[in-house]
Amino acid sequence: MQIVIIGSGNVAYHLAKAFVLNNIPLAQIFGRNEEELRKISGELNIHFSTEHLQEADLYIICVSDRSVEDVSKMIVRKDCLVAHTSGSLPKEILAGDYRKASFYPLQTFSKSKALDYSKIPFFVEAENENDLQTLFTIASKISENVMESTHEKRKYIHLTAVFACNFVNHLFARAKEISDLQEIPFDYFLPLIDETVQKIHEIDPKSAQTGPAVRNDRRILELHQQLLHGESLEIYKTMNHSIKKMYEL
Repeated sequence: MQIVIIGSGNVAYHLAKAFVLNNIPLAQIFGRNEEELRKISGELNIHFSTEHLQEADLYIICVSDRSVEDVSKMIVRKDCLVAHTSGSLPKEILAGDYRKASFYPLQTFSKSKALDYSKIPFFVEAENENDLQTLFTIASKISENVMESTHEKRKYIHLTAVFACNFVNHLFARAKEISDLQEIPFDYFLPLIDETVQKIHEIDPKSAQTGPAVRNDRRILELHQQLLHGESLEIYKTMNHSIKKMYEL
């Protein structure tokens, strides 16, 4: 099977690396950013191009959601399978006369951060059983966790990921703003963060909740609010309100 990855960003890089490490041959990585493609090609020994899209049996589109449809129009071959890696888009966004699918890895990707690909869940969807089995087989060579998913289910998977990853990381960034203002090294908070994350491997997140809001400690809540202002104060109030509501305090 001839496989081409389209894209040069974080997802394209890590997916290409996962394929190479698991001996899944890649015919080409294609995109617009020659500098990034050249880096990926040099590291992983994959042929790349910014001009000629090679004919393939499977194209995996790893670009931003807003670019998926336009990029998919570049694929003119009819007898092929095309999959995007978006968590929120339907496979029907792919605008070509070919078989359509999705190949969604549930992870946050940065080129500078190494990952254990075997732990990354993959959610696959296709128009027919043969294509679904093809994607399932490929994903299973990479990961221990592969699941069939409809677009409707995948929307909620992506939404959950935003709460569990993007929102949490934003709170880390806000927390670091506070510690930086007080010249407290943020590294000191990493053991607390690590323990918080590790705990939910063993305890349901709702049962693991600690802090002044779940204790309904009004004195501490009011003290903290006096120390904050602007957006951080609004976030603090909103989060504590949500915690109290969950625990009916």
